[in-house]
Amino acid sequence: MTEGFDLAARLTPKRGRDPRSESMATRFTKPEMQALSRAAIADGKTVREWAREVLLREAQSSRTGALFTEIVATRMLLNLALKPLVCREAMSSAEFSAMLTEVRTTKHEAALDVMQQYATDKQKER
Repeated sequence: MTEGFDLAARLTPKRGRDPRSESMATRFTKPEMQALSRAAIADGKTVREWAREVLLREAQSSRTGALFTEIVATRMLLNLALKPLVCREAMSSAEFSAMLTEVRTTKHEAALDVMQQYATDKQKER
């Protein structure tokens, strides 16, 4: 028997969650599987555990992704525009247009960064 492996503990349902009764399968090429394995190892998880979390996170974010991205964009615009206003600095229309362009081109990356922060914070709470 492998040291540290408790079969009874593994078979006992975890409190607070519904039992998992559904499964799905898919096939990957060897390079795809290697890429998935590297990502899972980087997170300190098995490929199955990592893939389950990624699939569920993506399913959840696909419903709120566009809205969340626009909320982050609004936050970015406020952060960029408030400093000159608070400091009583004049902002030209060209500067404001440049600010809008910056927000438009970086909002998706910024939204992903914020989501990653939430995911990291959620994992720390566990």
